Amino acid sequence: MNLQPVAFWSLKPWWCQPWSILLTGLVISIGSWFFLHRLWITLPITLAILAWWILFLVLVPAAYSRQENA
Repeated sequence: MNLQPVAFWSLKPWWCQPWSILLTGLVISIGSWFFLHRLWITLPITLAILAWWILFLVLVPAAYSRQENA
């Protein structure tokens, strides 16, 4: 029996794909600066988005891959 591992991103809906996560984060960060012109607001927003990207674009898929290979 040949069991192929399921790709992590194939399990996710369209709004939770890497391109949509990146695009949404960029729009929010750039929009914050464009509309507010306040670094003290835009910087924490951008840092939170970067943390979200690291978590959901790097760490979660890597953990899923390790689990599938175990």
